[in-house]
Amino acid sequence: MAPRTIEVLRVAGSHREVGGQIGEAFAADIRRATDLTSGSDPIPAGRTLEQQLSLAARYRAVAERAYPWLLEEFDGCAEAAGVDPLAFFAVSIEEIWYDPRDRQPIGRCSDLVAGPDATADGHLLVGHTNDLGPEAEDKIVGIEKTVPGDPVIFQLGGAPWLSVGFNSSGLALTGNELSPNDERIGISRSLQVFEVMRCRSVDAALRASLRPDRASSYNNVLTHTDGTVANVEGSATDAEVTGLEDNGTMAHTNNYVCERMLDFEGDPAYAAGSQVRYERARELLAEHRGSIDSGAMRTMLSDHTTDPSLCRHANGSEPTSKTVFWVVADITAQRLTFGRGNPCDSQEQSYVFPERVDAVADGRSA
Repeated sequence: MAPRTIEVLRVAGSHREVGGQIGEAFAADIRRATDLTSGSDPIPAGRTLEQQLSLAARYRAVAERAYPWLLEEFDGCAEAAGVDPLAFFAVSIEEIWYDPRDRQPIGRCSDLVAGPDATADGHLLVGHTNDLGPEAEDKIVGIEKTVPGDPVIFQLGGAPWLSVGFNSSGLALTGNELSPNDERIGISRSLQVFEVMRCRSVDAALRASLRPDRASSYNNVLTHTDGTVANVEGSATDAEVTGLEDNGTMAHTNNYVCERMLDFEGDPAYAAGSQVRYERARELLAEHRGSIDSGAMRTMLSDHTTDPSLCRHANGSEPTSKTVFWVVADITAQRLTFGRGNPCDSQEQSYVFPERVDAVADGRSA
């Protein structure tokens, strides 16, 4: 049986107000996630709870200077959910929950991009599988966020956190987690994505992704309705920005592939399995080049040929990770299809930004 559909919450107002609305709607999940005595986020060996919160406070001090608007949103969320704001901030950043010498990345994802020359209708398409622990699947939500002065944002992930996002200015952010070995106190990668989603162009999103006070970096896949594609393979102190390959496609998984960035790989053992997915994704994109549409993209995300595979089922060589949601985005048309669980067995949902829904209702081009 396919998993249930993903709940979509629509919030609007100031940053503090939208944070409060999210905190109220998902209070039970947020309280469970913020209970640091439950063991859901084990404190690394050698640290006490007090030391963990003290470390989080050092990251928060940097974030308060850089993102006061985001701290307003987070604090509003924590207040509405009835949890300690510092504990909530602590579980909202990733760098403090593992020993960098023994990497255990939280998110294992795959990204496939087909540019206009590679698709059936000349549109720019992005496919993404989001891989986490199986227990995370039931907690995935969609949030449409409207804040005056910002583009409308639609995000998927655990509330209130953002795994992938799209905005009404035409910008899309997908990506996957890397294992940089140069992490430091700064702006957490899990906060950077909120800033990226306020941007209106890939150039602005690149600046947000590459800010010099970052603590680490995801591999950010940035696309826009104007046809721009940028892949940011980053660490705390360096990055390589690439685009579509010569055949008009691009793929990325969870390991560094750019020559310049190979020395930043902090988890070589895992990188070998990630490389298997990376090579399979590139193979599929090349095989279907010229005929790729949204259905074909979902079929590629559903591939089980390799181990580990693009569509992950908590078995094979990595039983602790599975695909908890997927999304296929027609970036040109700003239309999304997505679903909870594996793309091979999922109830497909769709999303179109409100202004495009209004355009269709008025008989205008969307």
